[in-house]
Amino acid sequence: MRKILLDYDLNELKNEVVALGLPAFRAGQIVKWLYSGADFRQMTNLSLDLRSKLAENYIAVPLKIKEKFESKDGSVKFLYEYHDGNIIEGVYMPHSYGNTLCVSTQVGCRMGCAFCASGIGGLVRNLSAGEIAAQVIAVNAYLGGSISDRKLGNIVLMGSGEPLDNYDNVTKFIKLITSKDTLDFGMRAISLSTCGIVENIRRLADDGFTVTLSLSLHSTTDESRRELMPIANKYNLNEVINAVKYYFEKTGRRVIFEYALVKGKNMSFFDCKRLRELTRGYPSHVNLIKLNYVKEKGMSGCTDEEAERFRSKLEELGVSATVRRSFGNDIGGACGQLRRSYIAKG
Repeated sequence: MRKILLDYDLNELKNEVVALGLPAFRAGQIVKWLYSGADFRQMTNLSLDLRSKLAENYIAVPLKIKEKFESKDGSVKFLYEYHDGNIIEGVYMPHSYGNTLCVSTQVGCRMGCAFCASGIGGLVRNLSAGEIAAQVIAVNAYLGGSISDRKLGNIVLMGSGEPLDNYDNVTKFIKLITSKDTLDFGMRAISLSTCGIVENIRRLADDGFTVTLSLSLHSTTDESRRELMPIANKYNLNEVINAVKYYFEKTGRRVIFEYALVKGKNMSFFDCKRLRELTRGYPSHVNLIKLNYVKEKGMSGCTDEEAERFRSKLEELGVSATVRRSFGNDIGGACGQLRRSYIAKG
């Protein structure tokens, strides 16, 4: 079975190259090609014999862009197909402060949140570190970038899957793309969104990662959170909040709270006051999200006016909050929708 070359960092790749009877310096050449999105046939400073030997044992490009959909707002939704036929998606979002790519960490998801399309059908499999990196490489190349001329400024781990449910692969992915040997992203350019796996939030801090931590909160009481997020049956709000405080204390990084506005569920003045209590005493920010409608879930979002009223109430209470700008609403922007549509069509 062929192995994915992108799963290896430079030192590991040197060992692989030497095991094939080749000089270690070839690993550096291969890394430059890999992170520019090249397949073996394009690695022209390697001999044909070497390229043939690599192709027999390894996969250089583990995915391809199957389809892409361009939105009127400038965002692009990508449907990727992996080497084993699995389909995932991601979205590119242009910003004045740097182009952003939302990446997926799993095929499907086992968290089962009540408003999310990604978890319909459950978890298929984890993505490896190199398979996650391949999304970044493919879109960077699509934008005309390379390893030395990166066209992406920010990465958000907010696509399909729960990143901290795939901890080892996700953290290795972060190490891979922040390496000066590859794309040299800064930790501050990476955001990781989690539904709240407490022990892995703490582990992330203990392991020295300083990415922006975004907690999918979405409710202000344990009872209401359990209705929306099954993970709340395992970890109560007190445990989750203590974990994100720990992350701040270890890293010094402000915590982001994601809060999807669901009509009739979490938009009362009581919720505003609870948000003040939950975010008080340490640097934090509430990112209000206008929920995308998913027909299989049947939950309704809110209007722009309702979102702004909720934000204004929070501001009056001294809570830092903004309404997140929506991207790709005309192309099935909510994560999981495009994949579901593609699979349904066979």
